[in-house]
Amino acid sequence: MLNRRKLLQGVAGAALGAPALAGLAQQNVTLKFHTFMAPMSSVWLTMHKPWMESVEKDSGGRIKFEAYPAMQLGGTPVQLYDQARDGVVDIVWTAPGYTAGRFPRSEAFELPFMMNHAEATSKALWEYMQTQASDEFKEVQLLALHVHGPGTFHSVKKPINSAADLRGMKVRGPTRQATKMLASLGAIPVGMPLPGIPDALSKGTIEACALPWEVVPSVKVHELARFHSEFPADSPALYTNTFVLAMNKAKYAGLAPDLKKVIDAHSGLATSAGLGKVQQANDATGRKAAVDRGNSIHTFSAAEAQEFIRLSAQVDDEWVTDMDKRGFKGKALLDSAKALIAKHGRG
Repeated sequence: MLNRRKLLQGVAGAALGAPALAGLAQQNVTLKFHTFMAPMSSVWLTMHKPWMESVEKDSGGRIKFEAYPAMQLGGTPVQLYDQARDGVVDIVWTAPGYTAGRFPRSEAFELPFMMNHAEATSKALWEYMQTQASDEFKEVQLLALHVHGPGTFHSVKKPINSAADLRGMKVRGPTRQATKMLASLGAIPVGMPLPGIPDALSKGTIEACALPWEVVPSVKVHELARFHSEFPADSPALYTNTFVLAMNKAKYAGLAPDLKKVIDAHSGLATSAGLGKVQQANDATGRKAAVDRGNSIHTFSAAEAQEFIRLSAQVDDEWVTDMDKRGFKGKALLDSAKALIAKHGRG
């Protein structure tokens, strides 16, 4: 009789404990991370992978990642944001500017000659989006926002030693504002995501591209282009691109509270700044690849840089007018972006 009673107590205890055990099992989660960057790119190796590894470590292994670079889960780079929004994947890293005009207020940071240093400007971008456009990425759980290092020119057949050399040249631009800037300089702008550049350069669809140094080796631009043109270190950058690290809202909401804290600790201003810092630090490696190949690198003089700034100034005015038409206060947004960049300095 006693043995039977103990057996029943054991069964009851197991039944009562089952929900708790099931709850513990649900604390482990695997997240699908998707991006367009190549698996051997500096962004993937020095930014994405370390971020995922840090999350896994700080979660005690209870958060794990399935990592998919180079659009391995299908779709195109312009679809990545919607993949996170719709739950096709859990986390994406992408460029908002690939969907022209969809995230208009973030474009303030893509205007010509705005960025001065990727770490500091990434801080400014995060703060700007929190204070001036907190609803722009409301469809996802926003984890980080950042920019890359200074944009430079890379051309196949002829050097770009001045703004005048761009006239009539077919040049790839990454965003709506970058292509407007190229047009203001007399170039024929061709918008396309990063993965399309090697084929376009080799086939002559474009004659040059605007890229930061760090990404040059991953798309073999130093092998396809013989000439490179950069702005002096004390000049604001020709352009920069903005990037977003975003998570599906429902997936985030479904995390256990302590795992949410792990994700939160790897999000926000500090994470944004860190990503920008690492990305710009990789510029040196990309530049060295061009030097080692014997390519020609031209650094614009201060006077030449001022001519670029003068010619592209209209792009700012057009953006302000566009924001006003959309119901936003364009000048106030632009002034805020500039003030925040100045506030955060040069890293």
